[in-house]
Amino acid sequence: MTYRRSLYPPVEPWDTGRLPVSDLHELHYEQCGNREGKPVLFVHGGPGGGCEPDDRRFFDPTAWRIVLFDQRGAGRSTPHACIEENTTAHLVSDIETLRRRLGIDRWVLFGGSWGSSLSLAYAETHPDRVAAMVLRGIFLVQRSEFDWYYRSGTPLVFPQAAERFYGLIPEDERGDMIAAYHRRIGDADPEVRRLALAEWARWEAETSSLLPDPDRVARYGRAEFAEAFAGIELHYFANLGFFDYEGQLLAEADRIARIPGAIVHGRYDMVCPLRNAVELSRRWTEAELQIIDDAGHDAFEPGTVDALVRATDRLRG
Repeated sequence: MTYRRSLYPPVEPWDTGRLPVSDLHELHYEQCGNREGKPVLFVHGGPGGGCEPDDRRFFDPTAWRIVLFDQRGAGRSTPHACIEENTTAHLVSDIETLRRRLGIDRWVLFGGSWGSSLSLAYAETHPDRVAAMVLRGIFLVQRSEFDWYYRSGTPLVFPQAAERFYGLIPEDERGDMIAAYHRRIGDADPEVRRLALAEWARWEAETSSLLPDPDRVARYGRAEFAEAFAGIELHYFANLGFFDYEGQLLAEADRIARIPGAIVHGRYDMVCPLRNAVELSRRWTEAELQIIDDAGHDAFEPGTVDALVRATDRLRG
């Protein structure tokens, strides 16, 4: 049996700060690991997910200068769950502002799910600032992916979870679950809004890994987390990620052609189909594609952890 790598031990930040990026938004960021190490930016998912302490542990703290930040409205950034002035272009600009604030010339990007989308968007905008990328659970923000996850694919694999997810929506609205839930989180009735936020977050929590994870379901079920996660995610998904056109991330992947990196994707990822990773690897030829045969979408499944830690070890220099 091949030995699988695990996460590095817990590490605490040596720097935390606040970064004003507009008159409205202020971001939380932190740094840990080696102050003189190779810079790496952890780009969290969602959008709206925020960072957790275990996110620091994919990197050797003796080799990496590890930077984490909460995107607009997420985690400890303020205002909490705010969707005003919150688009992909804003987030790409925020990453560049953070890079300049920290005095970093070039850095490695590490992102999964929406974090892979935002990492690609940043790298395609600022390829000269990206030394390498490690991307997981590739999300290309296309209608076909939404159809798979909310209607034609994943509900067939998780029928009981789907029954609950669909249960909040009348049958005549179920053809577009994003629009249906988006309407409900904007409802004047706070109970309608609360239920919609909770059920949207629960669906993702229940479908993200090969095996059930009660801890993730509990975390996603916290009202404060669900408000940012579901609210911001629906804001982005209802607007196809605020990209200039559908398929932009894949179409403009030639801009990252010379950036080295790794693509890690679970074979049984029910959130983001495996074909996303395969299609990206055909365009981003400098990246090594690794398919994890016993994993779904979650970053913390054993096979995925092994692949991600090995990838960051290869790139640490």
